[in-house]
Amino acid sequence: MKTFDMASVKEYTGRPGFIGKFVHGEGFTLARWEIKKGTELSFHTHPNEQATLLLSGKLELGTGEEKTVLTPGQGITFAGGEGHSGFALEDCVLIDVFCPAREDFKVLMG
Repeated sequence: MKTFDMASVKEYTGRPGFIGKFVHGEGFTLARWEIKKGTELSFHTHPNEQATLLLSGKLELGTGEEKTVLTPGQGITFAGGEGHSGFALEDCVLIDVFCPAREDFKVLMG
């Protein structure tokens, strides 16, 4: 067992419009994001499965041709390798869970 306090987790600010905090386990990454209204998440892929839960705001996410707008309490999942993009229609706070762990996020945070 290992506890954590998101208030003390180091912030990642290397992507304009995003503030991220990451907690890693052996097989997963938990990410908490604050995203400013009007910020675009460009189309991308990664091998990790992803589950997103929107806590506040309004966020458009999709796979290119298929898009949905999430409101607080709603979520979406993407298979590993499934391309997706997004756009913050309002200031947003969300949680992403990635499996397996995002090794690239570990590198970002040193």
